[in-house]
Amino acid sequence: MSTLELKNLHVSVDTEDGPKPILKGVNLVVNDGEIHAVMGPNGSGKSTTAYAIAGHPKYHVTEGQILLDGVDVTEMTADERARAALFLAMQYPVEVQGVSVTNFLRTAKTAIDGQAPKVREWVKLMNQAMTDLKVDPEFANRDINVGFSGGEKKRLEILQMEVLKPKFAVLDETDSGLDVDALRLVSEGVNRVHENNGNGILLITHYTRILKYIKPQFVHVFVDGRIVESGGPELADKLEAEGYENYGEDRA
Repeated sequence: MSTLELKNLHVSVDTEDGPKPILKGVNLVVNDGEIHAVMGPNGSGKSTTAYAIAGHPKYHVTEGQILLDGVDVTEMTADERARAALFLAMQYPVEVQGVSVTNFLRTAKTAIDGQAPKVREWVKLMNQAMTDLKVDPEFANRDINVGFSGGEKKRLEILQMEVLKPKFAVLDETDSGLDVDALRLVSEGVNRVHENNGNGILLITHYTRILKYIKPQFVHVFVDGRIVESGGPELADKLEAEGYENYGEDRA
């Protein structure tokens, strides 16, 4: 069994005014095969958690640990964590001119597996993944995210999941900016990867609409850099009905 554990995690982020503490002692365990949803108001630390796990250089662990299968990855660089099978789907994916989707993914797959995939197998894998996500084959030859719509950018994130098969995937507001059809396609892709690979998923979201498609076993509420309540799927329904007022927050 694989495990991703956040142990008394404190994180600060670089700002123009200096380091700003965001996370203030987060404890969380995600096992493979589990889906955990993280909810909370703006500024509560949800995205900071995602970036800290992925190793973003502006986010600094000041106390505590990030453990992958018991190994402390806190000092690892972002690429080292990716090779260790941690994956982040960003809320705002970046554009990379001059690098095609297929070249990027094949290079990433080679780095993770330690050897390049055979061409015939690679083409078959890419074609199947794009078909499942209802992506035009020409998508593979385009520069990463350049000129992509919001839905295309999010589908590229899920295409990466399908191809790279991470142990743990952190999805940072994957539903942001998606219409109903795109949300359904992206959610089906997440569920497909989860069912095929049994990976653990940490799903960060403001709203419950994506939870109608991706069903978490656990829901956690972040407020002011801490987890203030954890429960099952019913907790998301409670938040949808009541908001965060009971936690001292009235922001959505």
